[in-house]
Amino acid sequence: MSERASIETLRRAKRLGWLGYTLARATGRTVRLYVEGWEQIDRHLHEGTGAVMVSWHGRTLLPANYMRQRGIWALISLSRDGEVQAEIFQRFGFNILRGSTNRGGVRAALEAARAVRRGGVLAFTPDGPRGPNKKFQPGALRIAQKAGAPIYPAGVSAYPRLLLPTWDRYLIPMPFARGAFLIGAPVWVPENADKDEFARLTEQLEQAINELEARAERIVRRGPPR
Repeated sequence: MSERASIETLRRAKRLGWLGYTLARATGRTVRLYVEGWEQIDRHLHEGTGAVMVSWHGRTLLPANYMRQRGIWALISLSRDGEVQAEIFQRFGFNILRGSTNRGGVRAALEAARAVRRGGVLAFTPDGPRGPNKKFQPGALRIAQKAGAPIYPAGVSAYPRLLLPTWDRYLIPMPFARGAFLIGAPVWVPENADKDEFARLTEQLEQAINELEARAERIVRRGPPR
């Protein structure tokens, strides 16, 4: 890519990032959001102990609004779409790491593990950046293992909403929608975990996210528990 094209790509990313952030914040301000389990993440933030929180790629808008300006880390791909996402998340106050399972994966995973080991909280989408949708990939497990930190599954939903025709069925709440952001119990990756243990934990966390998301779906349609 020429220098001129590279500059134009960055300018486009900034324009689209500003637009995406503005729309996300405008929508987020109107959503009636029910949050459960956040005290676990809040404790890590206040005590400076590392943690990894995982939710599906298509459900990031509501958590990004809620977690803004808290210094949370996010791993974002090196793709053109990733440039726009990085711009949006930077405006939300996240610390950005660039890389994915496809490009820059090993370096990005090591940097993420170092950030978590130093006490950071990493927000991670284990089915990103290109899917398959809602299939847990092992990257988050490796990061948590290297950092010696717990993984927290999270489920998100909103209603009424738009589901975009993208691979992840990206969810955008309608104005004044009801939202739910649920964080489950921590899962630890043993230091000496082998291939079979990784497979078991992958299945466990995938199921945990799906169960939390299903419960979030019930809440946004029926109302939060009393």
